[in-house]
Amino acid sequence: MNVLIVGSGGREHAIAWSVAKSPLADKIYCAPGNAGIEEYAECVPIGAMEFEKLAEFAASHDIGLTIVGMDDPLVGGIVDVFEEKGLRVFGPRKNAAILEGSKAFSKDLMKKYHIPTAAYENFTDPEKALEYLRTEASFPIVLKADGLALGKGVLICQDLAEAEEGVREIMQDKKFGSAGNTMVIEEFMTGREVSVLSFVDGKTIRPMTSAQDHKRAQDGDKGLNTGGMGTFSPSPFYTEEIDAYCMEHIFQPTVDAMAAEGRPFQGIIFFGLMLTQNGPKVLEYNARFGDPEAQVVLPRMKNDILEVMEACVDGCLDQIDLQFEDNAAVCVVLASEGYPVHYEKGIPMSGFENFKDKEGFYCFHAGTKRVDGRIVTNGGRVVGITATGRTLPEARANAYEATEWIRFDNKYMRHDIGKAIDEA
Repeated sequence: MNVLIVGSGGREHAIAWSVAKSPLADKIYCAPGNAGIEEYAECVPIGAMEFEKLAEFAASHDIGLTIVGMDDPLVGGIVDVFEEKGLRVFGPRKNAAILEGSKAFSKDLMKKYHIPTAAYENFTDPEKALEYLRTEASFPIVLKADGLALGKGVLICQDLAEAEEGVREIMQDKKFGSAGNTMVIEEFMTGREVSVLSFVDGKTIRPMTSAQDHKRAQDGDKGLNTGGMGTFSPSPFYTEEIDAYCMEHIFQPTVDAMAAEGRPFQGIIFFGLMLTQNGPKVLEYNARFGDPEAQVVLPRMKNDILEVMEACVDGCLDQIDLQFEDNAAVCVVLASEGYPVHYEKGIPMSGFENFKDKEGFYCFHAGTKRVDGRIVTNGGRVVGITATGRTLPEARANAYEATEWIRFDNKYMRHDIGKAIDEA
């Protein structure tokens, strides 16, 4: 069948690479795509939020399945538009994508259905938020913009002065736009952070292998929050016992809760977990593959991705035995110097040929485009260099070796991705 992928980042490149391996895939398109996705798909100049144009394209090009990679179109209701036109699409409807689209909704859902998470309060009035911080809060504390903020709308505040500044940024100065109309104030949890992506068909859930992301811009987890500077899979801290606990108390209860609310979830639920002293708790939900988590999870997946996605759409995921290689993967993001604040674009890149026919080495493009036949930088996170290995230390060594293969002038990366492996 013909397949359309919606998005333009490293996650969509990893999805395109996975789809291209499937014998079910015929012609692959990606809208709008990037310079790396071109290897597997024909890139189409339609924006991810242009739902009607995308649906028209799917109808006129005999698209058998559209895969929505990004959060904005899912939360905006792209799946509903496609379904109304009788088009097959992988991803949650708008009323289910709210699981990511509103942190206040997801916190209230967890409270109602007794799913373990941090204690919290929701606020729509900045004065009331400030009053709560001054009279009832204990520090450090976490402030979260309710809506989508490119993975950056979370502030960890060490004291009252930082928290007051955070309220100003989120609710008054609207640093994250309308995402800050409502704000969640949440207790600060400590422990290991782990990500678990999962396929869901509305009632059945099949968790994928675990991963760990590195959000901060600089080595030693310093600097500003980013969309993710690198990741590794599996997490050595996510044991079989923890997995069994999460399945019973978090994963299946979340799917059941959404169904009970009349919001059956079909697609990907990304569980951001904190492994606290009191057991695993939910930090956040996402309604799609993580980026860069997809870049380490998908290269380890044994299954045909289209078979699994079709089962989610058809409600027969219970018939799928989801399997992953007994190996490890590490992804190091090569970013533009200055990310996530100010950085130059349009800088020529070279070295992509080094990945040709190299088993277990991948260069997933995140922010690139082709100009006059040359690939140039076109974003803060430029490429994700992923490598596999028999063990995490081996995968990490391979990934860092491969970061030298790509060259561009303002290249920046963290040098401690997967350092936690040494502590496991």
